Amino acid sequence: MRGSTIFPAPLRWAPALGLMLLVGCSTQAPQPGFEQRPASVKQELVLLIPASAGDREGWATDITAAFSAQNLPATRENLCSVLAVTEQESTYSGDPVVPNLSGIAREEIERRAAALHVPGFLVQAGLDLESPTGETYNERLNALTTEWEMSEIFEDFIDMAPLGRQLFGSLNPVETGGPMQVSVDFAEEHADDYPYPIDGSIRHEVFTRRGGLYFGIAHLLGYPANYDEPIYRFADFNAGWYASRNAAFQAAVTQLSGIPLALDGDLIIPGSRQAGQTELAVRTLKNRLGMDDGEIRDALEEEDSLEFERTALYEKVYALAEQQEGQPIPYARLPGIKLESPKITRNLTTAWFAKRVDDRWQQCMRR
Repeated sequence: MRGSTIFPAPLRWAPALGLMLLVGCSTQAPQPGFEQRPASVKQELVLLIPASAGDREGWATDITAAFSAQNLPATRENLCSVLAVTEQESTYSGDPVVPNLSGIAREEIERRAAALHVPGFLVQAGLDLESPTGETYNERLNALTTEWEMSEIFEDFIDMAPLGRQLFGSLNPVETGGPMQVSVDFAEEHADDYPYPIDGSIRHEVFTRRGGLYFGIAHLLGYPANYDEPIYRFADFNAGWYASRNAAFQAAVTQLSGIPLALDGDLIIPGSRQAGQTELAVRTLKNRLGMDDGEIRDALEEEDSLEFERTALYEKVYALAEQQEGQPIPYARLPGIKLESPKITRNLTTAWFAKRVDDRWQQCMRR
């Protein structure tokens, strides 16, 4: 999961299901008479954004435009959700400063060089080359403070220096950025309806306030889910779409099978036909479910969509678990994922992230 990582593990990104809303009871449409005029939305945002943010008008304009372009209901709940994530991820900075970013960048270069058996003196020689800005790469690394700067250095290094292409190919290792710390891969996959002129590339847009907010809002609100509390959507923002729902399904499978599962929301191994922990545990129930391995696999492959809840597997697992427990089984639970990133120095989890954002959301709702 990502959790504001610079070099995150691959995520599960579902196809766009339509940018529908959802926070709170996430299948509700706006109430009759709900005010959607952009001017009114912007006015409310100016009041909701903390005065300490600076340029509240600019932030409100970019958020309003993103809601309008994506046809999302600008309810108080949704607006506060966006503000809470933005405050948690960047404290309202379009390009937030990251402590010790120069050291993090150098460690990544050294890690890749060691993996490819590139001698250290060659790495240093490459970094001493003059970059397109007139400074050496070493000089730019020494002054590094933000992920945008870091992304630009790696882009130049890959394009201009033979060593950069050897170490990184065409892959820029800076994979998240902007005020909501959204994935560049996610932005590139959801860029078809981006409403602004693109400055060079979608990667560049992610590091702007308008682009980072547009794609961050799409990631947070742009998929339907039946959560009754926004905290689960905050967890999904960190762990991937439907991670909270899938973690609850894994818990139900554990109750039925007695096999402990990591409640991480991953029902299959991404990009592999090999059965993972969850799939193997579900297979032990196939006689009770009246399903074969192929039917189980087909259902689990819907892990990134709302359709999973309409599969026979999902319905039967919940029916059996509720029968066994004698009470309803939770639809969602916070995934048990430890956040991994060079930027994170404490023992943090997706649940910690979701709870911090939820605290901010509640403060916003009271403003």
